[in-house]
Amino acid sequence: MRIHFVAIGGSIMHSLAMAMHDLGHAVSGSDDEIYEPSRSRLASKGLLPEKTGWNPDIITSEIEMIVLGMHARSDNSELVKALDIGVPISSFPEFIYKMSRDKTRIVVAGSHGKTSTSGMIAHALDQAGIKADRMIGAKIGDLEPVVLSDAKTIVLEGDEYLSSALDPRPKFVHYRPQIAIITGIAWDHMNVFPTYASYVEPFDHFIRSLGESDTLIYCEDDPELVALVKTASPVCTCIGYTAHPYEIQSGMAVIQDAERRSFPLRIFGQHNLQNLQAARLATKCLGLPEKDFYPAIQSFTGASKRLQLLHQSDHVTAYLDFAHAPSKVKATVKAVRERHPEDTIIACLELHTFSSLNPDFLPLYKDSLQSADEKIVYYSPHTLAIKKLPPLSGNQLSTHFNEPGLKTATSKDELLEQIQAIKKRNGMVFLWMSSGRFDGLDVESVSRSFD
Repeated sequence: MRIHFVAIGGSIMHSLAMAMHDLGHAVSGSDDEIYEPSRSRLASKGLLPEKTGWNPDIITSEIEMIVLGMHARSDNSELVKALDIGVPISSFPEFIYKMSRDKTRIVVAGSHGKTSTSGMIAHALDQAGIKADRMIGAKIGDLEPVVLSDAKTIVLEGDEYLSSALDPRPKFVHYRPQIAIITGIAWDHMNVFPTYASYVEPFDHFIRSLGESDTLIYCEDDPELVALVKTASPVCTCIGYTAHPYEIQSGMAVIQDAERRSFPLRIFGQHNLQNLQAARLATKCLGLPEKDFYPAIQSFTGASKRLQLLHQSDHVTAYLDFAHAPSKVKATVKAVRERHPEDTIIACLELHTFSSLNPDFLPLYKDSLQSADEKIVYYSPHTLAIKKLPPLSGNQLSTHFNEPGLKTATSKDELLEQIQAIKKRNGMVFLWMSSGRFDGLDVESVSRSFD
């Protein structure tokens, strides 16, 4: 099949393009911006477009399928050309379903923890020697994020965001899972879901879509989710879960199985122990014995940019995390404090998304940085302008975060100055949190400079 990916540079889109290339399909793509690691990964397969930008001339009737990414707008010139000449168009979640309709589909949904939970399931199955496809938003150790094969099972990260410019439905509605996980619900994507009620609605639909032979695994630590499941009255089998019991020993989370065997983990934090419990239940539904799950999960190091260890020495530790929504930020800072109870934690948060920069959403960040010692919030006035949002001030952010001593920065240089002004001491932990790139600041090198 000849497939063209419009907006090939996205985290899932470029991985899906690579997977289809590996299956022997003729793949091409385009985008107006392609960042690392997508750029290098596409180049390694000979799939990196020669030029950035859109070119309707490359859209011809010889293309058998257009896979449309969310980054492409409805007036995209290549999309307009494809519609004009009648080339079949599919959003990537629709395309993934077509490729997996005969498989057992595990879909992990929720406002947070999707990538980590999906990754834990994929990792445990791989360690146990069980072949499974996957579509996950980040690399999981040495595992590629997207794999499509003749496997009978596929693990899917189920996003609630819109499918494409032509399809306003949430991505996860396309997947029709036999095993569904919801990790929790916390309002996000304010540009698409202007109210909390509108954000919850897709999850309600997702729950009600499950049939009698399906299974829903949901987090009972989230009262909003518990109430939603109760209201939806699903006909499927429902399994609630809470965080897996654990102890902190020598700075590591240690869990036990039913036979009281101990397993030190390479991940940490209450939220990750919730994710682990969901993964355990999902793999159990697939038939993986618990005696195999516990040794397998012991070697799970986490997903890329999810409390990813950037640097560690006798004096300085640095983590990078994708956290950007309030619930994610709070859980991440709390997890790092639990791991480093006596150290000085420097939390650097970039506000980058429409929601995180919106004055109506910002009050939800109240006390989210409370567990850190030094707190710095970075945002770009240019990003505010692009998203057509009003200017922000340091006083506003200090009030919304409930942090009188909050430091703010509006440029990469100013952020670097704020960091360099921090006094060096033993036991420093840098926590970099963003769904963006801190405008290209080399956060690992900055952290290392405090050694």
